[in-house]
Amino acid sequence: MRENLHRFFRAARGAGVRVSPAESIDAMRAIAQVGFADRAILRDTFLLTLAKTQDEKRALGDCFDLFFSQPEPQQEASEQSKSDEQREAGSNPQADAHGDTSGGGAESENVGPLAQMLLSQDRTAISTAIANASGAASLSDIRYFTQRGIFQTRILDAMGIQRLRDDIDNATANNPALAERLQDALTGLRGTVRDAVSQALLLYGREEAENLRNEILRNAPLARIEPRQVEQMRSLIRQIARRLRERYSKPRKRQRRGHLDVRRTLRRNAAWGGVPFLTAWKRKHRDRPKIVALCDVSGSVARVSDFFLLLIHSLHEVVDDVRSFAFSGHLIEVSDILDKKPPEEAMQEIMSKVGFGSSDYGNSFADFEDGWMNTITPQTTVIVLGDARSNNLDPRADILRRIGERSKRLVWLNPEGRMTWGFGDSEMPRYATFCTVVRQCATAKQLERAVSDIVASYQ
Repeated sequence: MRENLHRFFRAARGAGVRVSPAESIDAMRAIAQVGFADRAILRDTFLLTLAKTQDEKRALGDCFDLFFSQPEPQQEASEQSKSDEQREAGSNPQADAHGDTSGGGAESENVGPLAQMLLSQDRTAISTAIANASGAASLSDIRYFTQRGIFQTRILDAMGIQRLRDDIDNATANNPALAERLQDALTGLRGTVRDAVSQALLLYGREEAENLRNEILRNAPLARIEPRQVEQMRSLIRQIARRLRERYSKPRKRQRRGHLDVRRTLRRNAAWGGVPFLTAWKRKHRDRPKIVALCDVSGSVARVSDFFLLLIHSLHEVVDDVRSFAFSGHLIEVSDILDKKPPEEAMQEIMSKVGFGSSDYGNSFADFEDGWMNTITPQTTVIVLGDARSNNLDPRADILRRIGERSKRLVWLNPEGRMTWGFGDSEMPRYATFCTVVRQCATAKQLERAVSDIVASYQ
């Protein structure tokens, strides 16, 4: 049962429930008190000890129902049953030597145990045999849908399918009716095993499937994300933001406390023989993170800006001061919209105000200079996300130069490939002259790396 619980914890993690080793130990201690007899109480125990949110409760409840819908492996019980059958066969001379479970019919006297089980149509015995064979085949190790055929074969082999095939071949010549019954039973058994493997894939392969899907999305061009993948991408962006917060919040906490100054500590405690009663800390001044983001939301890059703004405003625990602006033909501040509304509503409002127009970088930079240039300080990192295509209008590179001179860093993230920079109406080479960093940023992976480098510069 302990091994079964470990498999359940792994299935719960795959379902999106965060289960730490300490929480799994607490759950096992609670289960030791309530027992396994009442499944409703067992289910509530898991929900109380493992789930932290309503979403996790729903996911864990579904995982429990799916996991415990199959019988548990009972190897000891089956071995005891076999020994009892052997003792009964030895005491009853009329019993067949193969442990006939079908009432001693003549048609099943010369077939193997699996054939006898199928002929008896004992659903409980068949389900238990499948569960035991699944354990022997390590079905809990399944991860990908391409492995279904392999595990089906392993389970059927563990159940003795080769002997069943031999029984069918022998019965075909001697007893065609029996052969037909066994063939039909084998077809049904294959379907049952296939369902068991599919169920195990839902339990144990969900995490790997999610990781594979996320890895594909991380490397997919943001501008080409299909509508059905938008919500998945938003979820992935939120995961990226959470990962960045976890990575960079700890160094900032250590920064406030400082690092132990070993030399000063030893000198202070010389009178006590070096025992560190008094400690000395050294602190290094760090700039407070401040980001100003200018996002092109014209038709060609609107989808990329959507995810970029979502990522930036998901980092408030790391970046204390974030101000976001959106533009196509003219520029507006969108910080309050992103802070107060859900992502879908926020982007819909932003697009209704300035989105999907023809981009005019020169006019947008002029709007920023007139209204918000004083927001830039020597501690500010300015990020411009756009393709630098200004439709052959005045690019106003002089304003970008002044922005770069006032800021700590000027970073340009371009969703287009480098081979297209400078061709057509692209002003990227001219703008790049005044930028501290210029990077291609067409995928979620590139976006994560770029934002990670920006936040790391303040640590």
